[in-house]
Amino acid sequence: MIHSQEYDVLVVGAGIAGLAAALTLAEAGKHVLLVEARERVGGRIWTVPTEDTELPVELGAEFVHGMPPELWQLIEESGLRTFELDGSDICFKEGILVECSRDDSFSLLEELSEDQPDLSFAEWIATKNVKEETARAATAFVEGFNAADARRIGTAALAKQQAAEDAIEGERGFRIEDGYAALTAYLLKRFEEAGGSVCLSTLVEAVRWQKDSVRVAARHTSDSQRMDFAARQCVVTLPLGVLQAGHVTFDPEPQPVMQAAARLAMGSARRITYLFRVRFWQERTPEMSFLFVDEGTPRVWWTPSPNAAPQLTGWVGGPKAVDAASANDDDFAQAGVRSLSKIFGMAETELHALLIGWNTHDWQRDPLSLGAYSYAPKGAVDASGAMAEPVAETLYFAGEHTDTTGHWGTVHGALRSGLRAAKQVLESE
Repeated sequence: MIHSQEYDVLVVGAGIAGLAAALTLAEAGKHVLLVEARERVGGRIWTVPTEDTELPVELGAEFVHGMPPELWQLIEESGLRTFELDGSDICFKEGILVECSRDDSFSLLEELSEDQPDLSFAEWIATKNVKEETARAATAFVEGFNAADARRIGTAALAKQQAAEDAIEGERGFRIEDGYAALTAYLLKRFEEAGGSVCLSTLVEAVRWQKDSVRVAARHTSDSQRMDFAARQCVVTLPLGVLQAGHVTFDPEPQPVMQAAARLAMGSARRITYLFRVRFWQERTPEMSFLFVDEGTPRVWWTPSPNAAPQLTGWVGGPKAVDAASANDDDFAQAGVRSLSKIFGMAETELHALLIGWNTHDWQRDPLSLGAYSYAPKGAVDASGAMAEPVAETLYFAGEHTDTTGHWGTVHGALRSGLRAAKQVLESE
């Protein structure tokens, strides 16, 4: 077993939350070790370059949602170029492609309020005197966007999320031209320049702690070599699904944090990005940005419009993603082609002739994530706040599931949580 030198702070997990926390602490003069099980940083940010187009493929987080100041400050500091998504929302209903109209379902969602009793969304919508079609569309949106089960996600959390999005112009969407991984690479570079150390391909298995003392047992994923790290404090940014599965043991268990984690839910989502030789959809829908489909799999599609890359991404969120996850990658890809064939009235053979390739990743089956991103069920809107409380000024938890500002499941929510955890560590002195 390798015993390393002792650090001021260990940071477990090198997603955006872990990177932000580690960088902040290192630049404040702390001796920091960042430990990551994957062979790369970024976590659920995973960018794949392609030879056939300048715009890379995102297998995880893709959009910059709105104008969150912390995230945009980093983007501007890094000098990365972005573009704002633009184009038409197209609906495929009853076999016809038409431009979507703003239907009653969005007006219905605006009625959500934190002042109302916290119900599941399914319970709440059952109290509304609306058409079945409106209820179905609203439910599909909530499940798809939040990767959530409408029978579980709480209206208090949805209302808080909606208010948070309104505050940052959340209806606007952007992409980073070189991919989100360029931003995590920038954070890693700054962290190392500040004197921080990083161990990749290092799987944490146990955290043993007492006040002002932490020992972390880990093993290298390639050769199973055992490692043991020591520090005075530890920031834990493991995904909610990994925490809930108990894959990392804590001795003693920080019960208030783990009880709060058990009240939250890890959402399911499945996505696939197809790369074609040409943007065949332009003939029928020249300005298409998003495409919403009333049947088939996937039900939601988008292009990188106004970027000209011939990419088309399909998305399934919520309970339907659990069904989609049961299919292997090839079957899921073929289901998408079948759906596109029907939508655009093209033979599958014609689409396959235009298809260069596709990329997908099953985050539900990924043992280092065990889901897409979190949401707060009925009665659990306060759980993230409980997870964000320091444990004996020794353990600190961060990650999008610990965001207390209503931005669960977002990059900027994860970023905020990492900055918050770092601030708590520095304030503990």
